[in-house]
Amino acid sequence: MASESLGRLLIYIGIITVLIGGFFVLVAKVPWFGKLPGDIVYEREGLKIYFPIATMIIVSLILTLLLNIIWRR
Repeated sequence: MASESLGRLLIYIGIITVLIGGFFVLVAKVPWFGKLPGDIVYEREGLKIYFPIATMIIVSLILTLLLNIIWRR
């Protein structure tokens, strides 16, 4: 019984990994993603710090909506 549940867990992890990889491939094609007005960039000679605050708020809202739609039954 333990090996069956471990197998299912590995399958779920694989599916989630593929979905996250697909998300990153699609996001790379969107030119405005990561360059929103609320994203903070601090640049100095030899140093660049990037805080994507607005982008992460939008990603969080979209994921919250999608997961609520998927998991409500």
